[in-house]
Amino acid sequence: MPGSGKSTVGVLLAKALGYAFLDTDLLLQQQRGVLLQDLLNQLGVEAFLDAEAETVSGLTCTGTVIAPGGSVVCRPSGMARLKALGPVVYLHVPLAELERRVDNITTRGIAMAPGQTLADVYAQREPLYRRYADVTVEVRPGAGLEETVAAVLAKLL
Repeated sequence: MPGSGKSTVGVLLAKALGYAFLDTDLLLQQQRGVLLQDLLNQLGVEAFLDAEAETVSGLTCTGTVIAPGGSVVCRPSGMARLKALGPVVYLHVPLAELERRVDNITTRGIAMAPGQTLADVYAQREPLYRRYADVTVEVRPGAGLEETVAAVLAKLL
């Protein structure tokens, strides 16, 4: 989910494992030459989800921690590629904590239909995250980054 800490935890996890790190939101921005929110505004939600899945489906990397966009779970092709590259970790953060963390919902590049709230997005995606996850890490509200990284490492190793 947006605000779950995928990118921040991913960088620290990559360092701990001696891996490379890849943020697919940044890759999508580089490929399209436009910021995520602008791309979302140009394409609309459904075409944006397709573009995101296309970017993820084209990944060819090893020894890399990948932080995908939170909406990649909405397209089976993107999730199939991530699962083919390695274990998929779901950082489960309670909705109330996500709402506290995400204060820039209209400018952050979150794929959501007009009128949707973060709670609506959570309700739609949470079952998908659980379905595709090889590992689920429960992120305790107020947990530090080191605690979350250690929890991921404990589940993976």
